[in-house]
Amino acid sequence: MQVKTKPVPEIVPGARHPMEKFLRTERIPHIWCSGCGLGTVLGNFLYALDELAWDPDSVAVVAGIGCTARIPGYVRLDTYHTTHGRAIPFATGLKLANPKLHVVVISGDGDLFAIGGNHLIHAARRNVDLTVICVNNFNYGMTGGQSGPTTPLDGKTTTTPFGNFEHSFNLVHLAASAGASYVARWTTLDGRRLQRGFMEALSHKGFTFVEVISPCPTNYGRRNKIGDGLDELRYYADHASIRHGADPKDTEFIPGKPFLVGKFVESDKPTYHEMYAAKAAEMTGGKK
Repeated sequence: MQVKTKPVPEIVPGARHPMEKFLRTERIPHIWCSGCGLGTVLGNFLYALDELAWDPDSVAVVAGIGCTARIPGYVRLDTYHTTHGRAIPFATGLKLANPKLHVVVISGDGDLFAIGGNHLIHAARRNVDLTVICVNNFNYGMTGGQSGPTTPLDGKTTTTPFGNFEHSFNLVHLAASAGASYVARWTTLDGRRLQRGFMEALSHKGFTFVEVISPCPTNYGRRNKIGDGLDELRYYADHASIRHGADPKDTEFIPGKPFLVGKFVESDKPTYHEMYAAKAAEMTGGKK
């Protein structure tokens, strides 16, 4: 027997998302949990692209594996969903093959700083012209809520049910120490500041890095009794302080204590691509 179904009514008749031109609408609704901050990250990234007014054909977005790495799947640009931890090598290859591309990596703390950590520090050291956006929710959210390289001390996860006893990475300090020429941190509460940070990172030449602290209410938030996504945003409002230019080593995130957000590093230095081109010109006498 054929069952007849009624069409789902529009919540707001005729309403369209203002960034629909950048979205693969056929893949929406998305798969993220209620209260997750990844929709906010995606929205602010698209608004940043729109304000920069770049040709969409000049932008490529690369991700590894994880909840955050699903972002490129919703973006109507050239996108690459790569193997776990290998987003930066893929992105580096894209940039070397076509230096005119604006290449962006969007992935999570586990993908970029655990299995992908070595790739990140060497891309930063080389000052490869990439923008890396890392969404930090303090655990491996997609695969069950295990502890990761950013899980705070005493943080409860599926693999640390009695509390984590491993010291965590301070992501902005690590990126800055490795040589990133632009380093910032915001939260998903910061809205327009986050959008502005994305625009600055995308526009700055060299290896640029933005950490986005985001709720994971289903896994990390629930196990640590933080509450829902709104409760975590309230936590950010109560504990985060903007301090541009702060020394990255002084920006460690410790649960229950104030933490810093802002733009910590902004410097100009030759990129890998510029130095490569200069050496090639020197060796060939300027001949192409």
